[in-house]
Amino acid sequence: MEILPLLLASLVGFTHAFEADHLVAVSSIVTRRNNTLLALKDGIFWGLGHTSTILLVGCIFILGTSRINLANFKYLEGGVGIMLIFLGLKRLSGLYKAGLVHTEAHRKGNPHEHKLAYSVGLMHGLAGSGTLIFSVLTTIKSSLSGMAYLMIFGMGSIAGMMVAAGIFSVPFSEKLLKNKTLRIALTFLSSLLCIILGGKVVYQNFIA
Repeated sequence: MEILPLLLASLVGFTHAFEADHLVAVSSIVTRRNNTLLALKDGIFWGLGHTSTILLVGCIFILGTSRINLANFKYLEGGVGIMLIFLGLKRLSGLYKAGLVHTEAHRKGNPHEHKLAYSVGLMHGLAGSGTLIFSVLTTIKSSLSGMAYLMIFGMGSIAGMMVAAGIFSVPFSEKLLKNKTLRIALTFLSSLLCIILGGKVVYQNFIA
């Protein structure tokens, strides 16, 4: 096995979690939380979803005989943009429906529900898998090493997103932020950034 690429895989995966589209997505997700532990779980589930699709696509291209065509992945990237817009609009809709008085009850929802984070991770992993797997195919010749790289990369991305989710959840902690209006303003800003970046991604991949 090629040792150096495998050693770097976890670090690359960790930093990969901090890409802009990943951060705005997870920030929108954790605004539903007022508990850092739940936000950390959201980060873990995002990472699990992200890793799931990367390993699935990796099996197809690394262990199989299919050839990767990076041009086709731009449509998946555009899909991420649509997803970001949807996440932003969904949070804005939640704020509008809940209002200032009932915001806390709306935000809590089901505290053990992490399907949204997992689904978002799935989409991000699918969109980003093309470039990653192409890089693996050009630097690592062994199929076993290639899959090991993707696995370690995925573990790094899980750790990275867990850290990111924890950081983003801090301003929404009940103990830290008692002012509901300020908390709502931060949620609104997070949602707006989600929509703006999503629009940019859609433009770059479907229009430009």
